[in-house]
Amino acid sequence: MEEVLKLDQEIFLFFNNLGSSPWDGFWLFITNKFASIPLYAFLLFLLYKNYGIRPTLTIMLLVAAMITSTDQLANVFKHGFQRPRPCQEDFIEQGRYIAVRCGRYGYFSAHAASSTALAIFMGFLLKRFYKYAFPLLIIWALVVSYSRIYIGVHYPGDVLTGMFIGILIGIGFYKLFKWISRNYLKPQHPTD
Repeated sequence: MEEVLKLDQEIFLFFNNLGSSPWDGFWLFITNKFASIPLYAFLLFLLYKNYGIRPTLTIMLLVAAMITSTDQLANVFKHGFQRPRPCQEDFIEQGRYIAVRCGRYGYFSAHAASSTALAIFMGFLLKRFYKYAFPLLIIWALVVSYSRIYIGVHYPGDVLTGMFIGILIGIGFYKLFKWISRNYLKPQHPTD
């Protein structure tokens, strides 16, 4: 396990040190949870346009539950594993720490989990209407996830675990929506 943690530190330093001060503002913006509000508004519009009001309201409730799930599960893991964030470690002097604040524990990344879960869930919902929706949402999730390494608050292992959990949660909530849709909703367009 020590070797895995050491490798995670080395990979962190490699990716973290790719940063440069002219790009710091961009990555601090990307990692900010409010930066994605225009994307969320656009996704909401696309959902309403293609699914109608009742399914869209259901999707909004499911998204709220999904984000809450990823955040709370991340908190359970963080306090269960108690792995310090890179910004709490001495070796951060070899890297770059530009975040506004540094939390105590970091395993796993809630940002990576929630952005990936949302990308998977929305990607499945919109791919039948928009060919590039799924890959573009995955790229967005990858960029948000990488931002956590760039600013110095998560190891790559934290991010990969968060993305993996996000995939599972996103798929689970998509299947839940399909079940609700089949049994309780009459969408404008049937789901897959």
